[in-house]
Amino acid sequence: MSNLKPLDVVLENGTLIDPATGLNGSFDIGVQDGVIVAVSDSLKSVEAVERINVAGHHVIPGMIDTHAHVYEHVTGKFGLSPDLVGVYSGVTTLVDQGGPSCMTIGGFRNFIARPSASRVLAFISAYLVGGLEGHLYPELYGPNGVNAEHTIAVAKDNLDLVKGIKAHAEIGGQSRWGMEVIKIGQEIATATDLPLYIHLGQLWPTSNSAPIPSSDELMRELLPIMKEGDVLAHPFTRHPGGFVSDQGEIHPILLEAVKQKQILVDVGHGSHFSFDVARRILDAGIMPFTLGADMHGYNVTIPDATDKSERAANPFSGVAPFNLTIAMSELLHLGVPLEQVIEMVTCNPAKLLRMEDELGSIAVGREADISVLKIETGRFKLSDNSGENVTAEKLIRPAFCLRAGQRFDATSAFVPEAVVA
Repeated sequence: MSNLKPLDVVLENGTLIDPATGLNGSFDIGVQDGVIVAVSDSLKSVEAVERINVAGHHVIPGMIDTHAHVYEHVTGKFGLSPDLVGVYSGVTTLVDQGGPSCMTIGGFRNFIARPSASRVLAFISAYLVGGLEGHLYPELYGPNGVNAEHTIAVAKDNLDLVKGIKAHAEIGGQSRWGMEVIKIGQEIATATDLPLYIHLGQLWPTSNSAPIPSSDELMRELLPIMKEGDVLAHPFTRHPGGFVSDQGEIHPILLEAVKQKQILVDVGHGSHFSFDVARRILDAGIMPFTLGADMHGYNVTIPDATDKSERAANPFSGVAPFNLTIAMSELLHLGVPLEQVIEMVTCNPAKLLRMEDELGSIAVGREADISVLKIETGRFKLSDNSGENVTAEKLIRPAFCLRAGQRFDATSAFVPEAVVA
């Protein structure tokens, strides 16, 4: 290649896996002025200001976490530091799930998205209160807490940030309000031409004045409301009201919806993840489309936290240290091929966000958003949130990322230490 000045950075000797382009092998990547300018078998003859030897590492498009909680301070203990979840964990793009609402999107833009080194987007909450620790105040999350007209207007005014609508379908809320909130959420999603992202798995106690709904009943009422391209989250949840029926089987209506209506599935790991449920879902032929980590202040270890007892008593709390690459390692252990796992954090979320022309691929002319991973071989202990431990032979760990060409090492306190089995 010809170039008038040296490249800023060359990543050399790494194994590139880019499912969007089909590239899988040894490639060098050249970056200049924050943009990818070369992807080649070798750039050793090209002058560069900095060469980074990534031999023994996998180089992939910048990872996209489709389920983040980073509206720091505003959403109470839920909101984590965006850059500790993002670039300092090897992740270049975060999608906050339901933190900002039509009332708080301005603060999200100016105090979270704008100053963060990570790219931060959002699925705006259908609820006026957004992600204000809703587990404590379920009465705020009923139909009276939703304003479709205002949310539609605000979402349309902020489409550079707002990429979807977030709502909850769980048996505690269903026992109080039925599916009214989901219907309003779909009204918002349809009017804005955005996907509706639905949380599954019980959060709130059921109403004392109503029969406890069954998982089957919830699915029968929920799925007809959903449209093609909408997302169901937490397929591997250990909580009631998920993909598994009360009889322990995968809902037939759910299988049909995923296969015929093209309803998408996001892992939404969080404190939900169960190896047992994951095996059942994968064996049934349901493959997640995207892999969100769902890290928040109740399921990760926060340095210097003083409220451990309060956090432990919370229904969102988890017992297993994790991040996005641990979630990837778990899927790899469950038999999902590496390239398919990488799709879930690169090109697939880019499609969900309708940003596949910008994100999810390493291609000349694109912004240099690149994640570099180390896949270690050995015997590693992985734990789910029901207490099951497994021994994995592969562990995916973040090394660093380039975000718009700038390097960030994976030094976040949220990156768990490897536990040797």
